[in-house]
Amino acid sequence: MRQHSDWVEDDRDYGRIRDAIRYLVVHADRQPELAELAGALHLSESRLQRLFTRWAGVSPKRFLQQLTCEAAKARLKDGQGVLSLSHELGLSGGSRLHDLFVTLEAMTPGEYRNGGAGLDMEWSVEASRFGPVLVARTARGVCAAQFVADEMEAAAWLRQRWPNAALKHRPGGGAAVAAAMFEPLQADGQTPLALRVQGSNFQIQVWRALLSIPYGAFASYGQIAAALGRPRAARAVGSAVGANPVAWLIPCHRVIRAEGVLGEYRWGPERKVELIGWESAVLAGLQPA
Repeated sequence: MRQHSDWVEDDRDYGRIRDAIRYLVVHADRQPELAELAGALHLSESRLQRLFTRWAGVSPKRFLQQLTCEAAKARLKDGQGVLSLSHELGLSGGSRLHDLFVTLEAMTPGEYRNGGAGLDMEWSVEASRFGPVLVARTARGVCAAQFVADEMEAAAWLRQRWPNAALKHRPGGGAAVAAAMFEPLQADGQTPLALRVQGSNFQIQVWRALLSIPYGAFASYGQIAAALGRPRAARAVGSAVGANPVAWLIPCHRVIRAEGVLGEYRWGPERKVELIGWESAVLAGLQPA
């Protein structure tokens, strides 16, 4: 597992890479060359190539190729079969959850209704490969992983979500979770990370379905609705996807539109592009250093 100092360095690099990805997406129709991208970011070509490849595992050009509608449509087909199989076997089965890396448990109806009264919750904002992330956890598991701007935003979200819980700020307490979030393909033999989330019955069903989407594959809102036996509930599925409290580990970034458009994302469409592109690079066996 990478050291915390490595993730702090990644957090510094993330701003440059974020700007590079935004430029590539905005100008995707022209497929900008490395020299143009480097000039726009005020970096040398060699520096940009080295930084981008270290972060993403692929060149900027190949990264962008992973995000075309054609590539997305092919990966939608890959996800379809797995979702159908998951429905036949029962979506509650823990053995298929996120490459065996996480387990999912819902909070009790009482905890859901009373805003977390009697619940002890520790939280911190940690550095991660994709920027600062709020990690909130109880004795029974992680209840939130949110990309945030700072601790003020994190504290406000927690107070709104769990107004009656006993919130304890423990800086550094979630560092191990933040580091492990982006190493799911190296999780063999590790103890699964427990998630304990707050949601309605339907939201929990949708989040379990998201956990059935394989690493690197996609599913559409309609495919998830069909897998749940509610083929006309695509809009409700979209709402549940948007309410997901756990970034990446409950992989709502793998849900796209049926026509291959990547679509919106709770933590910003640019970050969705970053997550999908990086996941594609990892899946291709080009694990970043």
